Amino acid sequence: MNRPNVLSATFVKNVRQPGRYGDGHGGHGLSLLVTRRKNGRLSKRWTQRVRIDGKYTSLGLGVWPAVTLAEARRRAIKNSQTLEEGRNPRSKNAPTFREAAETVIELRIPTWRNGGKSAKQWRQSLDRYVYPHIGDKSVAAINSADVLRILTPHWHHRAETMRRVKQRIGAVLGWAVAAGHRIDNPARGPVIESALPRVNGKQRQRALPHADVAEALRIVESSGAYRATVLATKFVTLTATRSGEARLARWPEMDMETRTWTVPGRRTKSGRSHRVPLSMGAVAVLNEARQLWGADGLVFPSVTGRGLSDSTISKLFRELRINCVPHGMRSSFRDWAGETGVPREVCEQALAHVVRGVEGSYARTDLLELRRPVMERWSQYISQ
Repeated sequence: MNRPNVLSATFVKNVRQPGRYGDGHGGHGLSLLVTRRKNGRLSKRWTQRVRIDGKYTSLGLGVWPAVTLAEARRRAIKNSQTLEEGRNPRSKNAPTFREAAETVIELRIPTWRNGGKSAKQWRQSLDRYVYPHIGDKSVAAINSADVLRILTPHWHHRAETMRRVKQRIGAVLGWAVAAGHRIDNPARGPVIESALPRVNGKQRQRALPHADVAEALRIVESSGAYRATVLATKFVTLTATRSGEARLARWPEMDMETRTWTVPGRRTKSGRSHRVPLSMGAVAVLNEARQLWGADGLVFPSVTGRGLSDSTISKLFRELRINCVPHGMRSSFRDWAGETGVPREVCEQALAHVVRGVEGSYARTDLLELRRPVMERWSQYISQ
């Protein structure tokens, strides 16, 4: 029997010669594999040659006559469409995006310094922006259109949040690729990047002009808010530290004799301990906290005795209509320091920034004593 250029139902039924018979150039890699069993009978199986993860492989499409030529072609076309969508046709019982996200979160918790907080942030952002769209959709079925539908409504006015959401979607779908449920990641790469509108400039945290900080602190002081929240707000501003470092400060970290606060590495962004010189204003805040709650455990305990939550100061600012976020006080300090001639390297150490490159390789000290008069002047400036 002559080998046909394109398979036909008659040929498939009558072929007796073992071998592989392709369905032509437009057949999506479909072929009929004819083999002889040990009992002498013929076996006719459908296979499809496709490229997955850069390698050619064969997919089984069933056995003739249970699977006809027409059905084999339909299955081959479906697999080709699946591949075009970036999905792996071999993926069976792929989890939903929600299930995959939980797997990724649990895998990452041991690597996160603040595991519980990061896991909570992941779940909150996915629950708000992602799950309503693709939470119950198989990770094998998600495409770039799904990702765009999630991101574009908020891309301009919540750019930083959407950037994080995009990263988290990409991490989950990256896991799906590694687990064999997909062959690509529609949340990463040039396709999605070219589709998203460009946001001009980096989104900055809302900050006050440094000349307005003193008035903002006066508003906080007279607000009648819970005293620990008021003192923590003042302490964050006076020390120019990150909110979490100050809110969760503990008395063993404070050396009142040398007026030095040592933030342990487990609570710093860099993972390294950071010494903070305490101005007289910062010491006054600590003295009041000690009188109110004692000098044991948390410096600024919540009503329940636990650490103040990460939204406490932000909520206070919103209620008092102070147009900044807690982190913005660091920007106010940096602007003031730059305008008053504080050397750049002193500013960077005061803000606990990691100095990289050649400059960082020569940084052998945290310039603590040079920072003391700077923080004292800052304290006096915002206490006017």
